[in-house]
Amino acid sequence: MDARDWDERYAGTEMVWSAGPNQFVASELAGLRPGRAVDLAAGEGRNAIWLAEQGWEVTAVDFSLIGLEKGRRALAVHPAGADLHVDWVHSDVLEWTPGPVGYDLALMAYLQIPADQLHTAVRHAFTALVPGGTLFVVAHDSTNLTEGTGGPQDPDVLYTAEDVLAALDGERFDVERAERVARTVPAADGHGGEPERTAYDALVRLVRTA
Repeated sequence: MDARDWDERYAGTEMVWSAGPNQFVASELAGLRPGRAVDLAAGEGRNAIWLAEQGWEVTAVDFSLIGLEKGRRALAVHPAGADLHVDWVHSDVLEWTPGPVGYDLALMAYLQIPADQLHTAVRHAFTALVPGGTLFVVAHDSTNLTEGTGGPQDPDVLYTAEDVLAALDGERFDVERAERVARTVPAADGHGGEPERTAYDALVRLVRTA
């Protein structure tokens, strides 16, 4: 899907994603000391706004103007919106370049791109970090197509934790977590009326060491 496709998808419904943060973003990043964060492929801004609530100064990057505008509106009506710091940046994550000041956290949540583009996006995110900064990636795992539920049905835009680490070959970092994780999907999300099903995601959390 390109920027126009995502604009149409975001424009077609009030919220494509939940208003709150992704469950893994919240559970894995809640304990980090706030600093500067970049949310690459921020979409409607749910994770960016949650990070701002935790005290982060956030740069939210996405190629969908509609998604970013929905994020801006959500921040504007937030009870603490005037005190939250989110800079909404319209850019393709493959073309975005950070400024001279590095980030303490780079987040990529459910970015759906082919393997060659994934390599570029992961390296962009990693090089945006200061030494000691955290890279956090969560995505639909390749195995979700045959073993899980929901998510993209195109295997070319699915990947594993190992694929993310391979994109950083030659870089220096400490892996804190890199594995497949399970996510419970309720019946309301649409999978044939079953009470719940399991989706599988790839999760990577690492710290840049140099």
